[in-house]
Amino acid sequence: MTTSSKPTSSQPWLHQKGEIIQEFGTVKQFPLGLSYDARMYACQRLNRVLADTQILHGLYKKHHWLLRGATFYQLHLLLDKHAGEQLELVDTLAERVQTLGGVAVGDPRHVAEITSIPRPPDGVEEVPAMLSRLLEAHETILVDAHDAAARTAELGDDGTNDLLVSQVIRTGELQAWFLAEHLVDTPLVRA
Repeated sequence: MTTSSKPTSSQPWLHQKGEIIQEFGTVKQFPLGLSYDARMYACQRLNRVLADTQILHGLYKKHHWLLRGATFYQLHLLLDKHAGEQLELVDTLAERVQTLGGVAVGDPRHVAEITSIPRPPDGVEEVPAMLSRLLEAHETILVDAHDAAARTAELGDDGTNDLLVSQVIRTGELQAWFLAEHLVDTPLVRA
């Protein structure tokens, strides 16, 4: 039987503090074949889209919970589906920032400082107002994503361009279409 001269313990080291090892808004060098400027620009733009996408996800969940009315069930399911798709985008965007050597915005309080999506009322809005709010948030993200995709393409960042076009823009456009179709007047069928 072997004995150790050093006692072992499974007690976690609690309440640890540490120094910040990389500041937000900086990028470290990775061998990616992209310039510092291209990576810095992409991280700044991706973090804006990331913050707005986190807010959009939150709006989807809020409205999913607070829906009222005759279309409750259908919209309840749709908004939850869209929220899940936005959550996947959040993770993908954050990982792209990290891949480029940056620091992804993650704390909700920091997200609130960066987002350009207006804060909704704390209470329950009517369903058309909820859907309109979601559509406006989508448009904000889509306008930013189109611009960022074009600029990152100019800088040779094909990975960021592809993410913005094939995932953020395509998902956002499809979700906006589904939402917008719930805000049309449909004629009454007369027998």
